[in-house]
Amino acid sequence: MCKPALKFIFKIATQEWEFEQIHDLNYRTFVEEIPQHEVSNSLRRVDPFHEENTYLICLRGKKLVGMLTLRGERPFSLDQKLTDLDTYLPEGRSVCEIRLLAVEKEYRGLRGGRILAGLIDLLRQYGVGRGYDLAIISGTTRQLKLYEHMGFVAFGPLVGSQNAPYQPMYVRLEDFDLLSRKFLGGRGEELTRRN
Repeated sequence: MCKPALKFIFKIATQEWEFEQIHDLNYRTFVEEIPQHEVSNSLRRVDPFHEENTYLICLRGKKLVGMLTLRGERPFSLDQKLTDLDTYLPEGRSVCEIRLLAVEKEYRGLRGGRILAGLIDLLRQYGVGRGYDLAIISGTTRQLKLYEHMGFVAFGPLVGSQNAPYQPMYVRLEDFDLLSRKFLGGRGEELTRRN
C-alpha cells in the first residue's frame, strides 16, 4: 500500500524549527546560488530585517520547500539601494516590500510553479488584509521573465552588485488574484492553507 503524497502547506512561519530552515534556505539561495552575501562557516543567513519580516512559507511535511517575506516598515531594503524610491512608484498606494523569494532546487519546475502560486495567493490574502495594495521587489535578473509573467513592472536602474544584479520592480496586489488562479490552474487540490 502506497503512502499518501504529502500536500503543500502554505502558512505564516511561527515555529522555531521553521525559522531555522528559513535561515538555511536563505543561505543556500542568497549566498551559494546567487552570490549576494559573504560565505559563512555557519551555513545559515539570518536576514537583517528578521524581526520585522513576516515569512510566508510552503511546507511539505516538516520540510520548508519555499518562502518569501513581506515587510511594510520603512526604510525598505530597496530604499537603501535606490535614491528617491517613491518617485518611481504609482502615487496613492500603500506599499510593502517582498523579499527572499526562494524555492528549494529539487522543488522547482512544475512543483515550483505550484509552490509559487500558493505563496502568491497567501501574499495577496495577507497583504491586502493588512491594507497594502502595491508590492515592490528587487528581482534577480536571472528570473526577470518570471517576474514579468507574474505582473511585475520594472523601474529604475539595476541595483546590487555585478555578481548579483537586481531589477527594482512593483506589482499591484489586486493583480495577484488573477495571477494566482492562472498559476494554480486545476491543481488547487494539492494546496492547503493554514492560518
